[in-house]
Amino acid sequence: MPEFSDEADVTHEAKRELRVARLAHRRSLTARHRAEAAARVQAELISLVRRLNPARMTGYVPVGSEPGGADLPDVLRAALAPEAELLLPVLQDDLDLDWAGYTGAESLRAAGRGLREPTGVLLGPAAIATADLVVVPALAVDHQGFRLGRGGGSYDRALARVPAATLTVALLHDGEFVEVVPGERHDLPVRAVITPADGLVTVPDVGRPASAGRTRVR
Repeated sequence: MPEFSDEADVTHEAKRELRVARLAHRRSLTARHRAEAAARVQAELISLVRRLNPARMTGYVPVGSEPGGADLPDVLRAALAPEAELLLPVLQDDLDLDWAGYTGAESLRAAGRGLREPTGVLLGPAAIATADLVVVPALAVDHQGFRLGRGGGSYDRALARVPAATLTVALLHDGEFVEVVPGERHDLPVRAVITPADGLVTVPDVGRPASAGRTRVR
């Protein structure tokens, strides 16, 4: 076997171990901690949405201990201009993401993997490319923007369709903005994270050393 296959196996195992650790940490968070974290993340995201005033943005419905709170779509919709659109993901059989508009909690249905998805007209996987702001989930993000997801690759494919100039933001709990996330060739970085303690933090351009630091956006 080529040498790079061994390296890929090591990276995959390192990702798996980090994923297990981050999920275990999230399960250990108390209900009060989750609620307080959600409030802080939502406040920072509302401020960002109002500053950028996007005509179309993407979000998602947090489940379980994911940061942002289960009411995140309603919070985002209220922060957007009346004519703006909020798109939420719809997981396809091949684990790619389609997108549909969010019109209210009554428009959501229970889906596989504990997800809640919009029931509106599907706009196609490429709809994410038309968003002015892209908000994504992550288990961890490192100081160059590389994110750790749940392992299905859905957001890797989705982020590959997003123009380089579009702001992509991952929502995290404290302690999940880390020095290094093990990387693979298909991984794509986000441009910013939001954590309860630090608020909105941009990450260096890919290729710049992590020692270049991080910039607080205000």
